[in-house]
Amino acid sequence: MSAELETSEGVDEPEKKSSGAPEKENHTRMADLSELLKEGTKEAHDRAENTQFVKDFLKGNIRKELFKLATTALYFTYSALEEEMDRNKDHPAFAPLYFPLELHRKAALIKDMEYFYGEDWEEQVQCSEATRKYVERIHCVGQNEPELLVAHAYTRYMGDLSGGQVLKKVAQRALKLPSTGEGTQFYLFENVDNAQQFKQFYRARMNALDLNLKTKEKIVEEANKAFEYNMQIFSELDQAGSLLAKETLEDGLPVHDGKGDVRKCPYYAAKQDKGRSSVSRAPPRVVVSVSPADAMSLVGAAVQVPWRAAAAPSEQS
Repeated sequence: MSAELETSEGVDEPEKKSSGAPEKENHTRMADLSELLKEGTKEAHDRAENTQFVKDFLKGNIRKELFKLATTALYFTYSALEEEMDRNKDHPAFAPLYFPLELHRKAALIKDMEYFYGEDWEEQVQCSEATRKYVERIHCVGQNEPELLVAHAYTRYMGDLSGGQVLKKVAQRALKLPSTGEGTQFYLFENVDNAQQFKQFYRARMNALDLNLKTKEKIVEEANKAFEYNMQIFSELDQAGSLLAKETLEDGLPVHDGKGDVRKCPYYAAKQDKGRSSVSRAPPRVVVSVSPADAMSLVGAAVQVPWRAAAAPSEQS
C-alpha cells in the first residue's frame, strides 16, 4: 500500500481539512520518485560535475592509462550492479526497472577490457579501495534492501544514456581511439533506438512503483551515497593522474616528486615489477566510475564495482 493511502485511510474529509498539514507536504507525498531524485540529488550532482577529473575529461584532458583504469572500474561496478539486479529481477520494488537487453553494460565492457588489455586482462587488474567500498555497498543493498537498487540503477543508467555519446566522442578524439567503437563499447546502447524516449519510459516505470514516502526518501538518500562513492573514486584517480603525468626516465619509470606514496600508483608499480625487483608492488589505488545528466555519465556512477584496477605501461593520448 502506498504512503498516500496509508496516511489518509480512516480520516474523514473535515478532519483532513482541519489538520493543518502544509500543502507543500501533501505535494511531496504525491511527488513522483523521478522528481524527488532529481531535486534531492542536485547538490551532489553539481559537486560531482565539478570534480577535477570530470572537468578535465570533458575538456579532453585525459591520458589513455587513466581511461583504461576508468573502464576497469566501470566493468566491476556494472558486474556488481547487474548481478544484484539479476538476483532481484522478480522483486516487486525493482522488477519494473529490469531491462537487461536494453541497459546491461557488462558484456560491452568485457569487449573494452579485451581491447585495452588483451585476452589476459583479468590477470592484470586489482581492486582500489574506493571502488571496493562502492561495490560492497551495491551488494549489501541488493542482498538486504533491494528497493534501494533503484537509486543505483537510476544514477548509473540514466547518466549513461544522457551523456554517454558526448563522452564517447571526447574519448575517441582525445585518445585517438578507433571510430568503429573499439574501446568505447560501453557507451553504445545497441538496443535503445531513442535514448530520450527510453529515459521517459524508465522514469514512468519508476514513478509507478508502489513505494511509500519513507522508502522514496531512502532511495534519494541512497542515490546521494552513490554520488559520494563516485567522488571518492575521482579523488583516487586524480592522485594517480598526478603521478602518471610526470616525465619518464630512461628506463620508463615516472619521476616521483616526493608527494604522496608512489607505490600507490598502479603504473609505477607495474613498471617496477617488470624492470626492477628492488621495489615491491602495491595494489593500485585508483579507479573511475561514471553516472546521470551529461557530465554525470562520468559520475557515477563507476561507475561506476569487488573489482580490480589495471596496471599497464603508460600510453599517451
